[in-house]
Amino acid sequence: MSLITAYKALRKVKTIIVRPIYTPIARLFFYLNGATVARNLNVNGFLQMEVTRRGKLTIGESLHLNSGDYHNVIGRQQKCIFWVEGTLNIGNNVGMSSTAIICNHQISIGHNVTIGGNVVIYDTDFHVLDPQIRKDKSLDKQSAKKAPVCIGDNVFIGAHSTILKGVTIGQNAVIGACSVITKNIPANEIWAGNPAQFIRNIT
Repeated sequence: MSLITAYKALRKVKTIIVRPIYTPIARLFFYLNGATVARNLNVNGFLQMEVTRRGKLTIGESLHLNSGDYHNVIGRQQKCIFWVEGTLNIGNNVGMSSTAIICNHQISIGHNVTIGGNVVIYDTDFHVLDPQIRKDKSLDKQSAKKAPVCIGDNVFIGAHSTILKGVTIGQNAVIGACSVITKNIPANEIWAGNPAQFIRNIT
């Protein structure tokens, strides 16, 4: 057996051994954070998660997560990150890869949603524009604007996109890769760019 063949065989064996542990560990991690998770969770990789005492995380059936360096390798890999200080609801049959969701207020993700690699979803500005307020970290966080994010059923969000606070994305909408969503997207439309603009209707 050549060195190349041995290396590839070892890599395959590692995958076969390690992959079955990801989902049980993720389910335990969700449980310890007080999350409600329906059946058919499927996780590849380890997650990063914190649900605060006032946070609430609810996950529907058949959530599929690719998290970390070796899963859905399209570049800029990271763990899936869930920071929940508000209310985060994820519907049935949702898939995401290396996604960061920061929920300080309220985020809702519908059913049959596909979220591409390295997408980030924020329902807060994190900081205020006034430099005097930013000097006080506690006041800065308290004063930062927050608004709900709502992602409708059957939405597809392209890789490396950013979804900002106060945005509603209508059902069946498609968001092009690397887009920045700053305003509402109507149902059945394709938007892309920074900031995202209307491209065309879905035919």
